[in-house]
Amino acid sequence: MPRSTSGHALLFWPIVVVLVFADRITKSVAEELLWPRGVPQAVFGDWFRWTLVYNPGAAFGLHLGPYSRWIFLALTVGALGILFHLYRTTEAGQRWRAIAIGLVTAGAIGNLIDRIVSPNGVVDFIDIGLGDLRWPTFNVADMAVSTGAILLAAVLWREDESAEASRVGGAASVGAAAVGESERVRS
Repeated sequence: MPRSTSGHALLFWPIVVVLVFADRITKSVAEELLWPRGVPQAVFGDWFRWTLVYNPGAAFGLHLGPYSRWIFLALTVGALGILFHLYRTTEAGQRWRAIAIGLVTAGAIGNLIDRIVSPNGVVDFIDIGLGDLRWPTFNVADMAVSTGAILLAAVLWREDESAEASRVGGAASVGAAAVGESERVRS
């Protein structure tokens, strides 16, 4: 059953708007300034550099052939539907859940925009690592998705633990009441 999200709107929507805007701006700047494509430009030595690449697949270069763009576009739209449902069912007081969902939503929208507007794929440009040991090149949207997903997993895990503790506590209370009633009946 949907709950009121008005209190969470003050967290969720600014996160989404600011991060989507930041993602679009940084990708535009990267495409404008980082040429030629694929050539690293040192920022802080070899461990942090800018390298413009286009990812037609998904995270970590996962590619599903010539239809990757459309498959990942559809999967992203589906994920956004799930995220919207999670947002709508977020109860008052679940601030961290709203923040986590906002982060993942912003990142998903940022990369979805790339999939819609460019046949080249998602614009990635942040390149970290040492020598040949490099993390896959990423962008602001990827950082938002990753941070939000970790936070959301922690929040949902904690919610699950709290629900389990309530069930166990509730069962213990019911059991104690039944024992008390049983004792009263025998007396």
